[in-house]
Amino acid sequence: MDNRFILFGLHELEGVGWKTILQLLTRFPDPHVLLELSAAAIASKGIRASIAEQIATRFTPSFIEQKLQLYKKQSIQILTLLDEDYPSILKEIAQPPWVLYVKGNVSLLNGRLLGMVGTRTPTLYGKKIAEEWAAALSRAGFSIVSGLARGIDSKAHIGALQGKSKTVAVLGCAINQIYPRENALLYRNIEQEGVIISEYPIGTGMRPGMFPQRNRIIAGLSLGVTVVEAAEDSGSLITVEFAVDESRDVFAVPGPIDSNQSSGVHKLLKDGAKLVTRVEEIVEDYKHMLSEEDQGAMKKPLPTFSLTDEEGEIVRKLSNEPVSIDTLLEDGQFTFGHLHAVLLSLVMKKAIKQLPGSTYILA
Repeated sequence: MDNRFILFGLHELEGVGWKTILQLLTRFPDPHVLLELSAAAIASKGIRASIAEQIATRFTPSFIEQKLQLYKKQSIQILTLLDEDYPSILKEIAQPPWVLYVKGNVSLLNGRLLGMVGTRTPTLYGKKIAEEWAAALSRAGFSIVSGLARGIDSKAHIGALQGKSKTVAVLGCAINQIYPRENALLYRNIEQEGVIISEYPIGTGMRPGMFPQRNRIIAGLSLGVTVVEAAEDSGSLITVEFAVDESRDVFAVPGPIDSNQSSGVHKLLKDGAKLVTRVEEIVEDYKHMLSEEDQGAMKKPLPTFSLTDEEGEIVRKLSNEPVSIDTLLEDGQFTFGHLHAVLLSLVMKKAIKQLPGSTYILA
């Protein structure tokens, strides 16, 4: 059995984390022996007794094959650290994921990647910057990496989908979980046009520490990370810490001096992050990677989109004055969930804009 399958199987064992796998691979240079050894023999190498017992009783070729079939049935690709397609830039970090679970276009993971993160409660200014800059960077040939969270992450993904290079969503949960649920349509669009990845096996329960851990992957995949809006206690600043540790570039978009959503960004600027007020200033640092055509593509107008009948119905109800989602629900034509999905699709197509208080206007 190929070593990549051995590594995958160990990763699927409950309670076997990153450090335990490192310990196992260090003490058993030929990991195939783990398929045959007794619990006592494994424990004699300093492996915790409970882990040794689990390996001895559960870790079999049949166990590995069953797990492989589970992912195959759900069209989930497996990338291990031993695979040629594993993102080369991610191998450079201090703690690269042993296994990545992937949905979508895996080739994007070895392309030109830039991270974009920020607050879950952005201002209109932050939303506009994230979406427009992500779209421009995507048109120039950069895939945008973010975490599929509310706020800036979502806007970054939406913007990037409008360009040719699309987007990478790094989940802080198992690959088959959608969090937050309101991003279900966005998840599906990224799966179809971009790529979704997670280091957590199916069946992994959600825990608070998983989301900060995924931030090291966002930073690790990226040539540089742009922070659009972030308070001083924002979780997105964890991504910046990882970026600094891994010698990635950090770009900070300034905001109003009295805006709490930008207080963390302003601290980054004081600490040495690069001030950027135009998306071209980010591209300038990677100009050597781009053709003249890529650089010119940033300035091209966004493409137009056709609308479905349902989307057209919503557009006819909107104007330049904000209309609330409650008003749109009044005629009973849509359920809340269905309406939210149609509105998100229209926002992604830049047919409408979302304003504070769940209100919408024509774009």
